[in-house]
Amino acid sequence: MNYFLNANKNLITYSLILLIIIPIFGINFLLHFLGNVLLLLFLIPIFVLLLVFLGFNFYKSKISKCNNCGSISLSFNETCINCGASLKDINKRNEMDKKPSESTIEVKAEEVK
Repeated sequence: MNYFLNANKNLITYSLILLIIIPIFGINFLLHFLGNVLLLLFLIPIFVLLLVFLGFNFYKSKISKCNNCGSISLSFNETCINCGASLKDINKRNEMDKKPSESTIEVKAEEVK
């Protein structure tokens, strides 16, 4: 008998807890508790995926490409890690070199009959 109690101590403990909780709080409490636990099991992975998606988009917006050597780096740096060229000057120079027609969208109006 002693061996049985020692081997199944957790099973007996949880069984006694359930036998005490169910009559006091009712089966409704147990069903709601299990439902909330299952809801958390489904919502936590979705929350983690949302955080990964937001983090990916944050770092994606911070990636810059050096026009001098083609190296890709995070824009936290002011200079290129590979060649040492200034990343801010390259971005400003590219914005100034654009023709207005490349950045303007032309819209043609047509009469509808």
